[in-house]
Amino acid sequence: MTTTHQIYLISDSTGETIDRIFLALKAQFKTFKCEDHQFSFTRTENQIIQILELAQKKNNVIILYTIVDSRLAKFLEDEAQKIKIPCFGVLIDLISNFSKLINEKASHIPSGQHVLDDEYYNRIEAIQFTMNHDDGKSINDINKSDIILLGASRTSKTPTSIYLANRGFKTSNIPLVNENSIPKILKEKSLTICIVGLTTEPERLIDVRRNRMKSLKESHGTDYTNLEKIKREIENSKKTFKKYNWPIVDVTRKSVEETAASIIKIYEIKKGNE
Repeated sequence: MTTTHQIYLISDSTGETIDRIFLALKAQFKTFKCEDHQFSFTRTENQIIQILELAQKKNNVIILYTIVDSRLAKFLEDEAQKIKIPCFGVLIDLISNFSKLINEKASHIPSGQHVLDDEYYNRIEAIQFTMNHDDGKSINDINKSDIILLGASRTSKTPTSIYLANRGFKTSNIPLVNENSIPKILKEKSLTICIVGLTTEPERLIDVRRNRMKSLKESHGTDYTNLEKIKREIENSKKTFKKYNWPIVDVTRKSVEETAASIIKIYEIKKGNE
């Protein structure tokens, strides 16, 4: 019988960093079973004591933490060692070694990545812009976009746009029905905006569309989930992308993060060639 581990994820901030690190770690072990417990904004010894009291009541506990206050991090490790619970700081060695390499002392301020600087406000602006330009809305100022995504219905345009916005890219997405549905401004050869076409395998797309219809309890008509018509739809979209020399990203076996990474690379290459 496979052991189920209790993973305690302790953070002095929102917990986003430790959560992402643990997801990447967990993906490396196919038979690993666990229950994870999140503890955010842990900034006092009393909070740590309370967490460890809970941990003592469980079996097979492992603690992972991101605490930048070295004194508090040591307190956690010492207390965990007393009750024989494995405890690992996922940032502490990296911060220390990086500090030595760049010859600069770390601030050790919790939530340092969430400082309200220009980058933060630019990201918020990008998110607002992207939400206002979802699914072909507000095309009058589409030329203000950093990236424009085109693709047939359910080719991950919206989630990819939102992810890109969180990375600071003003992103518009437009559903591609046929070539005539593309705004005229996008067909201009002189346009410097990064335009990317999204496509997927028809067999995958029909499953996504059927599930979408079931979840919404709606019917789009037979064309929406007709495999032969979907094949033509995808083939026509590819022909359109090639006609205007727009790079294509196949999202069939890609996560949103992987799709976005491919698009960002395309954007960087385009900007580098200008």
